[in-house]
Amino acid sequence: MNRNLFNYRRTSAALEADLWPDTAVFEMRRVRIGDSWAAVLLVTGYPATLPWGWAAQLAVPGSRVSLTLHLDGVAAQVAASQLQRRRSRFESQRRYQAVRGRLDDPAVEAAAADAADLAAQVARGHSQLHRQAVYLTVHAETPAELDLVCARVRSRAAAAMVDVRPATARQLPGLIAGVPFGIDPVGAHRTVDTPTAAAAFPFASPDMDGPVPDSAVLYGVNLYSGSPVMWDRWASMDNHNSVTIARSGAGKSYLTKTTILRELYQSVRVVVVDPESEYLDLAAHVGGTIHRPGSPGARLNPLAMPLEGEADEFARRRLFAGTVVETLLGEKLTGAEAAVLQRAVAACYEAAGIGEDRATWARQAPSMADVAAVLATDGVGADLAARLDPWVGAGTVFDTSDTAAASAGARSPLEVWDLASVPPELAPVVTLLVLDQIWRSLRPGGSRTLVVVDEAWLMLRTGQGAAWLSRLAKSARKRNCGLAVVTQDAEDVTGSELGRTVIHNAATQIIMRQAAQAIDAVAAAFKLTAAETALIGSARLGEGLLLGGGAHVAFRAIASPEEHRLALTGLSAGSRS
Repeated sequence: MNRNLFNYRRTSAALEADLWPDTAVFEMRRVRIGDSWAAVLLVTGYPATLPWGWAAQLAVPGSRVSLTLHLDGVAAQVAASQLQRRRSRFESQRRYQAVRGRLDDPAVEAAAADAADLAAQVARGHSQLHRQAVYLTVHAETPAELDLVCARVRSRAAAAMVDVRPATARQLPGLIAGVPFGIDPVGAHRTVDTPTAAAAFPFASPDMDGPVPDSAVLYGVNLYSGSPVMWDRWASMDNHNSVTIARSGAGKSYLTKTTILRELYQSVRVVVVDPESEYLDLAAHVGGTIHRPGSPGARLNPLAMPLEGEADEFARRRLFAGTVVETLLGEKLTGAEAAVLQRAVAACYEAAGIGEDRATWARQAPSMADVAAVLATDGVGADLAARLDPWVGAGTVFDTSDTAAASAGARSPLEVWDLASVPPELAPVVTLLVLDQIWRSLRPGGSRTLVVVDEAWLMLRTGQGAAWLSRLAKSARKRNCGLAVVTQDAEDVTGSELGRTVIHNAATQIIMRQAAQAIDAVAAAFKLTAAETALIGSARLGEGLLLGGGAHVAFRAIASPEEHRLALTGLSAGSRS
């Protein structure tokens, strides 16, 4: 065959000699092109059901196999006519069998039911018919190698119950069909519906039944199909909250960090409450801000007034002081103690010149030490002041003498509140104060903000902390905020009313490897099936179950090399380069 197979107008630019073979010798089932060989195979039959991405399974590792897909839509009127004729043919066969007293043919019955269902979908516009042709072009250096690769392709196709045959005496039309001209001179097409046509694409996924929203992020790959698992907490769910429960070392922090990075890609502001300094490298990498409450220059003042707040913010601050004291002391205040505390807080605000008028909120706020001093002058409050003194005096997290209180107005794409230096006795109250600072920075209609509370069991074990976290879970959506609760202690979440409230207000739920003692409680709380219960009991590192919006998807977290480096924690982080 001459190299000028197609007529084209010569241009001044000379073609290189190796861009087109000198000769092409066609045989019945193969063709020699230059010094190499090729064979065209046709896909002629499909099983009743096809796995997603089935066409990619036909590729033989280490061999050159190209796949060509020709897809042409069938007009709705033509499709309806074709389906009507097919249904008439099936009905005729059924009546023929019935007249002669023969049993029904199961194959005909199934085909008739499928045709009726497809006709209904086409009539309603839920699906469409397509003429689909699939061709495989196998390349090899020798005829023996070509025959071997073709046999392997047909073997892999047979494993998927796909019928593949050689394009006998049609090698030239087959080669032309494989060139991106949009021409199909072979015409070996089959009529299929939209889901069947979509299943041929290598990037198709059963976990994405429509266009992927712009705000969706990649969580990982499906454990069974290998397809990507994309999830959108912002546009697709009733609320933006999530809860992640896993035993220590199951990969929950790894998954959380990769999720944070991908949310940052979407211009989402992320604030992390980090009790173990796990997110500092991540913050440094993305240019985030790190707050260390309790260290010099970063004290906390629960009485500080925001420059911009709601109309009832002044009353809220006074009531919040009682919540802080109860969390700090770990006990419920009596009625007399609560009353004297409120009087002391009101007196401190009055002495500072702060009241209901917003214009006064910019003034220097009193501190908890000031409140303790006022309490000490009251007969009922003296005992309360003595109990508070070790926690609010000089050098404590509430000491504001050396610096201004932490500001709730500071903004950056990623903010990390590092609580590693906070004593364990103060961890619940400091976490509460940090969440309060974060909450006051949110505004209705503001930008999307994801608040991550890692090791949330520290708060869930305290009554006031759990109540405050429960309130945040209920109200976060109103301020365009998502609360991500991450904890390793399932009992703290499933064993209390407030913990269950957090679960019920989390539209996205992620369950990873669980301890044997906690599996039954987790399965009951999340209403898992027996297979799902077995999965969370035997899941490997990074594997888990994603629940939300009626979907239950088993997945494995994946990350790019740079994301992987930033997501490592513990001893595994020592391998960072």
